[in-house]
Amino acid sequence: MVRVLVLCGTGDAIELVAKLSEISDIEVIASLAGRTRQPASLTGTVRIGGFGGADGLTTYLQTQKIDYLIDATHPFAIQMSDHAAAATKAVGIPSVMLVRPAWEKVSGDRWIEVESVEAAVQAIPVTAKRIFLTIGRQQLAPFTTLKEPWFLIRSIESSDVVIPNSKILLDRGPFSLDRERQLLRDDRIDLIVSKNSGGEATYAKVVAARELDIPIVMVQRPVMPNVEQVESVDRAIDWLQDRLKGKFN
Repeated sequence: MVRVLVLCGTGDAIELVAKLSEISDIEVIASLAGRTRQPASLTGTVRIGGFGGADGLTTYLQTQKIDYLIDATHPFAIQMSDHAAAATKAVGIPSVMLVRPAWEKVSGDRWIEVESVEAAVQAIPVTAKRIFLTIGRQQLAPFTTLKEPWFLIRSIESSDVVIPNSKILLDRGPFSLDRERQLLRDDRIDLIVSKNSGGEATYAKVVAARELDIPIVMVQRPVMPNVEQVESVDRAIDWLQDRLKGKFN
């Protein structure tokens, strides 16, 4: 049996693990960081929790005799991706990042592009009074410095950070365009703060903002490690199968 470790963190990862589990002679281990208390269900063997940095992951790869690693974490989980790149290089096993394409700005989009969540706070215009935060629950703290705006905060789970002048919406994508359009209208949103996560599951908010002429403070992706990348689940499977052919032929 070939052992494949998949570092999970996206809907793509769930799909990838399910498809890999259907391939004979492959044992898939799905690893979750454990930050989400109620993660989506995964097929097969699931490991929850950190590894203890790059050194801990290196030890895990060695002791568990992992043959291949696929990094399917969120595009903003850069620390985990850096650790994966360092650990697989140290052990000498093939690895690949599954990175869905970033959203591209098109005609009609009113993006204010920034490099970090902290920069997003600084970029919010003083005229913004009702802000839709769609950055997840882990980086809300910088927004507590803003006292004037009202916030609609959407995340999969609740946060320990409290922003008094806000409404919490616990929900998991994918989100339809009709629903996003109605949400922006009902809550009279005049600014969105989002990460450029890419993919289709949450892109409807970008389309809705374009239609309603609502600006978006768009946090750009961090610099990825210099490793091989693929853009889809099917390409990740092709990558693995190509290497399995070379291993067994």
